[in-house]
Amino acid sequence: MPEKPFLAGRQEFGALYGVKPTQVTQWLARGVLNYDRAVIVSGSPYWLLSFVRGFGETTPRPKELDQAALKRIVAAQEPGTWSQSVEKIPPLLGLQEATQLFGVASQQSMAAMVRKGPFTVPADYQLSGSKLWLLDTLIAAAPELQAKSRTLPWAINTQVAAALKQKRYNGPGSVIVPRGLAAKAV
Repeated sequence: MPEKPFLAGRQEFGALYGVKPTQVTQWLARGVLNYDRAVIVSGSPYWLLSFVRGFGETTPRPKELDQAALKRIVAAQEPGTWSQSVEKIPPLLGLQEATQLFGVASQQSMAAMVRKGPFTVPADYQLSGSKLWLLDTLIAAAPELQAKSRTLPWAINTQVAAALKQKRYNGPGSVIVPRGLAAKAV
């Protein structure tokens, strides 16, 4: 199994600095924060926790890190590693990528199967309200899903799996889609 680096989504990022997740979005809009130390999974950014931990020291007005929040985030992701390189983050999948990997008809169908079954693969991460899986976790779970299923084949789309492994996946979820006023400006 690949190393699992500690990560933070907008909610965890905000919790570490005592701000709402919308403040993290504002930092992005103002250019205080960017996606250089993040991966995009199902259209959302997830930053290396090592970067987030030091972020407050790099801002014009330093922000104090909530050590208790940091301990909770780390404990929820154990076993994990403190990675400094985005390149070392193994391929991650959210609902959008998992939908493509298994050839499920829609993301809504996949979400329902995750909530109610038959998709019972424990998430490797629970970040900012979203379940995320390592690609290797889902590939390893496919035979069991296939054995239990009466209706879906749960066959791995090898092209999607290869693109994810090679970090060249550009399907649904690979970019952040503007929402709200930002979507109207596009």
